[in-house]
Amino acid sequence: MKHGESWTCPYCNQPTTITEPNLDNQLITTSISKGLIDINSLVGYRGILIACPNEKCKRLTFTVRLSKIYYDQYSRWRELETLHTWQVLPESNAKPQPSFIPKQIVDDYTEACLIKDLSPKASATLARRCLQGMIRDFWSISVKSKKLSDEINAIKNQVSSSDWGAIDAVRSVGNIGAHMEQDVNLMIDVEPEEAELLIQLIEDSFQSWYITRHDREERNKKIVAMAKSKKAQKNNAKNTQKNS
Repeated sequence: MKHGESWTCPYCNQPTTITEPNLDNQLITTSISKGLIDINSLVGYRGILIACPNEKCKRLTFTVRLSKIYYDQYSRWRELETLHTWQVLPESNAKPQPSFIPKQIVDDYTEACLIKDLSPKASATLARRCLQGMIRDFWSISVKSKKLSDEINAIKNQVSSSDWGAIDAVRSVGNIGAHMEQDVNLMIDVEPEEAELLIQLIEDSFQSWYITRHDREERNKKIVAMAKSKKAQKNNAKNTQKNS
């Protein structure tokens, strides 16, 4: 992150441009020398502290990055390879969601984001649970078997084939953490990047299902109210004309 870069606050979700008063970005070198068994390089850590410039937010975002470092030809320390990144504040990259989305579904989504790097498999399972909750709530799906696969099949004709395939993929990957294999020695891992893809689908579903419906309903209410107002204005004008 550098001064002048575009940035979106993870708390208020407002896009902005980061300027000098709102950013502290420092690489801190260490005295740990080359020859470490698991690293074999000098290491340093960078702290990135950002204050949201939105007057209604002003919350802090803090990230720490551990990297291999080297001394370049201009006698400056440079990062060579990132070894690990910690998101300190906020604890996850969960995006704020509107209150009209059921709290339990948002809580599952938030927890999936929180443990994405710590336990991608558990994150995928929570994404699966979140998806099931959305299908039952938004689409009012209720099937006798209570199996997620049957519930997903029930909305097959209500979403695009591409979306349906991705939704079914969330179920499939989430099953890795939700159900033990017959052979307990069979280990199938889920990578953080894969868990992130599932989270992105959940976020897209929040937008295309709940938020789009809410915005449409609010717009329709305004249109109906506008029509009533215009009708009232018309009637008032006629009455005024009659009485004049």
